[in-house]
Amino acid sequence: MVASCNVEFDWAKEIKEFDETKAGVKGLVDAGVKEIPRLFVHPQEVLERHPTAKDVAVELPVIDLSGAERGGARRREVVEAISKAAREWGFFSIVKHGIPLETMDAMLECIKIFHELPKEEKIPLYTTERNKPVKWNSNLPAQQNDPACWRDVLNIVYTDDHLEAEEIPSACRKELEEYVKYMIQVRELMAELISEALGLPADYLSKMECMKSQSLSCLYYPACPEPHKTLGAPKHSDTTFLTLLIQDRLGGLQMLRHNQWLDVPPVRGALIANFGDLMQILSNDEFISVEHRVLSQSVGPRISVATFSTPSIRAAGKPFGPIKELLSQDKPAVYRDFMFEDYFQYYKTKGARVESAFDYYRINK
Repeated sequence: MVASCNVEFDWAKEIKEFDETKAGVKGLVDAGVKEIPRLFVHPQEVLERHPTAKDVAVELPVIDLSGAERGGARRREVVEAISKAAREWGFFSIVKHGIPLETMDAMLECIKIFHELPKEEKIPLYTTERNKPVKWNSNLPAQQNDPACWRDVLNIVYTDDHLEAEEIPSACRKELEEYVKYMIQVRELMAELISEALGLPADYLSKMECMKSQSLSCLYYPACPEPHKTLGAPKHSDTTFLTLLIQDRLGGLQMLRHNQWLDVPPVRGALIANFGDLMQILSNDEFISVEHRVLSQSVGPRISVATFSTPSIRAAGKPFGPIKELLSQDKPAVYRDFMFEDYFQYYKTKGARVESAFDYYRINK
């Protein structure tokens, strides 16, 4: 499908040339490009695969976390709201989560500052190596003829909630450490609420350590001279358990609902939450993982920070599959058990051409 539109186009050569600049998409913008390189052009059938609902912004469920702590007056109400949103939407907005507005604003601003540093200051972090806890790149495609996306990304991984401070770029070190401190608190509360929404004890997911590590994608989407030809992020569902996103005022995030793309408008101070494929598998299809994408725009840069909850080192070495307490004769397992490393590798080898691993791990296909 993708290769058919690559006539007279040396994909490997253009990938190599772009990668060797170590300047990212920001470098193209700084160079004043008026036409995007062929590497970034997405097939028209991909761009138009689902219609966009015109002038319709999605009214996500809004979940107020105030009073949701253990023993809180609104705990049951919040659990029920999460249960409903998880089953019907897969996406929802979180407010009154305890993260100060100034902390969220400072996080977005420092990520912008980092990405706009001179190239020479960012080059030491430029790599595509998987095992680096902090790296900066443009998320170039690994599969032959897959198109690149119009964005740069700073990836930061807190394995088991730990990362040495000196690993973090100084331009955003203070702000990121402060932000992550609050995100851990939100994640721990969400793990309890999600456990109860599944009908499990409050500490169930915490004991599993399936959300113990955090991976942050600090994204920079420059203004694009030809936004109708490319995407900031292609259609995908997240591979992890839970994603918590902050974004600036520009928007561009869309979710797929009832076979239509719906705009997810930014709300200052709110977290956008969505479940990943692993949560759908663990819940045995009780909670849904929803496909989404990010549009390219003629304005920018757009800044967002997505925090993905991933397993601890210890948990990653154990099998994953539908939670046994959720299974019964009437509700048998939909998916087989698997190792997290195998699951991760499945996505890694498929590149941008796989939509999810559901069918691969489904017992009755």
